[in-house]
Amino acid sequence: MIRVAIVEDEAEYARQLEDYLTRYAGEHGQAFAVTRFDDGLSIVEEYRPEWDIIFLDIRMAHMDGMEAARRIRERDSSVILIFITSMAQYAIKGYEVDALDFILKPVNYAQLSLRLDKALRLLCRDDQRWLVLPTRDGKERVSVRDILYIEVQNHNVQVVTVQRSYILRATLSELEEQLADCHFSRCNHCYLVNLQNVTKLLKDSVLVGGHELAVSRPKKKQFTKDLSDYLGVGC
Repeated sequence: MIRVAIVEDEAEYARQLEDYLTRYAGEHGQAFAVTRFDDGLSIVEEYRPEWDIIFLDIRMAHMDGMEAARRIRERDSSVILIFITSMAQYAIKGYEVDALDFILKPVNYAQLSLRLDKALRLLCRDDQRWLVLPTRDGKERVSVRDILYIEVQNHNVQVVTVQRSYILRATLSELEEQLADCHFSRCNHCYLVNLQNVTKLLKDSVLVGGHELAVSRPKKKQFTKDLSDYLGVGC
């Protein structure tokens, strides 16, 4: 699920962007979770790094898109910013806040589709993959590279990262499917291991970032193969 924010004070343009995203999702088999903001100030207030892509109008009341982008960049260095503007000269300033691109108004579907292709290619690079995970006071975007392993805990799963752990309502199978192309493998029925963070494979266990996890007999052959394949490919 790609989380998209549209920051646009003109309802007509905001609706048009949503319609184009829906069309793109249908044509490309993508899933977007879209949230609209009427002004730059509304997204900046209590901003959390949980978005993958933000479409920002440049000219808005209260806080323009460029100032909003500067404040967002103070808290989030990775979110993809795409400016929407009727004046090309303003869009050039987008490079000051590391914007990916800009689209000139009136927006057409071909323009949007090309920018989305570009953004999704960037998101799908291994070093740009993220999960949005719940915290006590909201949500946080976590790099897949930082995940050590995922563990079943009753009806929840615990995602253990280099820095901390997160508990979320999901199944291990759901996350296994979501991370299918990110080099994860089960070492037993309750652990899904990030192979790039494995430091040592022992007889009946595996070391992952200082944690020793049991390797079950039914999973050992496939887990060992997955790890060998990953090490053969490299990162």
